[in-house]
Amino acid sequence: MDKTVNYFAHETAVIDDNCTIGTGTKIWHFSHIMTSCVIGSNCNIGQNVVVSPDVVLGNNVKVQNNVSIYTGVICEDDVFLGPSMVFTNVSNPRSAIVRRGKYEKTLVKKGASIGANATIVCGHNIGEFAFIGAGAVITKEVKPYALVVGNPAKQIGWMSEYGHRLVFNNEGFATCPESNDKYLLKDGMVTKLNK
Repeated sequence: MDKTVNYFAHETAVIDDNCTIGTGTKIWHFSHIMTSCVIGSNCNIGQNVVVSPDVVLGNNVKVQNNVSIYTGVICEDDVFLGPSMVFTNVSNPRSAIVRRGKYEKTLVKKGASIGANATIVCGHNIGEFAFIGAGAVITKEVKPYALVVGNPAKQIGWMSEYGHRLVFNNEGFATCPESNDKYLLKDGMVTKLNK
């Protein structure tokens, strides 16, 4: 594959055939981009990252060092994957039992951030702009805008699209201190009001 077209790949990166890599993406030292994966534009793939076959990364995805993104994972646009965070793709692995072809899906929705050393157990989707704290272990679905921490992870609050904790008043309204965007908490779900 020609590593000079529209994206940057460090000379130590390995890029297999039949990958799709978008314009402006950067792939750093010792990373392996495996066959048939799709990586969008303006992504940053850090050092020692593995992107397995058929993985899909949207545009502007930031993958920090030492992350393995296994078959079955889809990350939408603007997702942040923190250093050494972990995805799984089989919920009952055994070395002696071949489960290739039975990989479970995990969808990380637009704008979500996953902190350093967090673990995402396969089959549990992460909602838009959710914020997974460092070291958290995700064992169930995460709502949009949710802030979750711990092992197993529990929701402790809500986050704005700019990554600030939202404080809701008695009427269920909150304002992001950086963007001044308004949010509504109703029936256990957060909605951004001024889209």
